[in-house]
Amino acid sequence: MTATHAIVGVILAGGLSSRMGQDKARIRLGGAALIDRAARRLKPQVSAVAVNANGPVLFERGEELPVFADLDAARAGPLGGVLAALDYARRHHPEASHVATVPTDSPFFPTDLVARLSRVVDTPERIAVARSVSGLHPVFALWPVTLATDLAEWLAGGGALRVRSYLERHQAREITFPLIETSRGEFDPFFNINTPDDLDEAENWLWVLER
Repeated sequence: MTATHAIVGVILAGGLSSRMGQDKARIRLGGAALIDRAARRLKPQVSAVAVNANGPVLFERGEELPVFADLDAARAGPLGGVLAALDYARRHHPEASHVATVPTDSPFFPTDLVARLSRVVDTPERIAVARSVSGLHPVFALWPVTLATDLAEWLAGGGALRVRSYLERHQAREITFPLIETSRGEFDPFFNINTPDDLDEAENWLWVLER
């Protein structure tokens, strides 16, 4: 579909993280903050990386990234972050055709995520989204920059805030990612951390996946 030089990566870190009781971006897994883990995993897959956040973001020294907030102070959930990402790419990376989005709370997402999403984009305005055995993962997606105006009008006109609704509107192409085979058993690469128990589980998997 398109080369990685035409894709900007954006980490969506604008959520409230109410179930964790703290900012997910700064939660540490294996000694590294989730925001830094996401950035390191995404950087090799795209031409540039930035962060969508509605507050200050602390990075490790030397790991700083551009940060931008939602366009609407009222916020519109993940779709508001996607719209801000498309606007950011349009203004700061005019050569980019697409934006690849990932959340902060899935630290093991595939290292070939963007490449595989790109393969199923058959028209310039097609959205590609990831799926695994656990279901659809709407914020792991590849978004055409040309949809910025359409998405802005959708949100301004009272369109549903659910990412799935917008994906259905545009007949997004889905690609299924397989489970990872490990010595401990099969593992879903889109495992996400929503609670302290999830963080403990991620720590247990870390040594298996990264040894």
